[in-house]
Amino acid sequence: MKSLLLLLLISLSSSLLAKEHVILCGGPASRTWENLRVERDRHDRWWANFIRASTMRMDELRKAHGPQAKITWIVYKNGYITRSRDDQKPYPTWITEQATKRNVNLIWINTNAQAIAAINRASDIITFDFFGHSNRFCFMLDYGSDVMAVSQCWIHENDLSKIRRSAFNKNALCQSWGCHTGESMSAVWKRKLGVPLIGAQGKTNYEQLSFGRMPSVSGKWIR
Repeated sequence: MKSLLLLLLISLSSSLLAKEHVILCGGPASRTWENLRVERDRHDRWWANFIRASTMRMDELRKAHGPQAKITWIVYKNGYITRSRDDQKPYPTWITEQATKRNVNLIWINTNAQAIAAINRASDIITFDFFGHSNRFCFMLDYGSDVMAVSQCWIHENDLSKIRRSAFNKNALCQSWGCHTGESMSAVWKRKLGVPLIGAQGKTNYEQLSFGRMPSVSGKWIR
């Protein structure tokens, strides 16, 4: 009886450790370009909106799932290299330090194919979060790094068929913290990947990070 109980405990422990939490993080806009825009249209005054939101989410996951939970952090590197040059700050180094501090697996990417491949390498994804710019049709990994107000790297809803459906746990909790995702992409995500994606109907506001809260939405969160 004791042996059976021990085997059950080992099996349960292995199952919990196998589950993976994935955070996909887009990059900030270049201040070189944003400073040329009219004030109301400028983005990313603070370089770390998406980084800080990611680390806050990691802290939530650690509290809920424990210090050994597997967390993978996929970060669009070019955006932070560009912004690092603008601000003369070592942002990629700081991001790496945050990953080490929180014991997460940091994967740098520069293309949508690399981002999708990183998601596909995951196993039994139990939570998925996206922090970055977005519109109703896509996650914008890049926004205004090399061309003002233009994204040159994204995951479009038409790309979701390239993501391995079996990578996700059937009860996975997925959320996009970008603007407008709930207006189209959430429905395609559910159809292609078999799990809901909570998304914003309206714009998201990262100013809430200053008060220790996750981003809010101007409209509502929908699946």
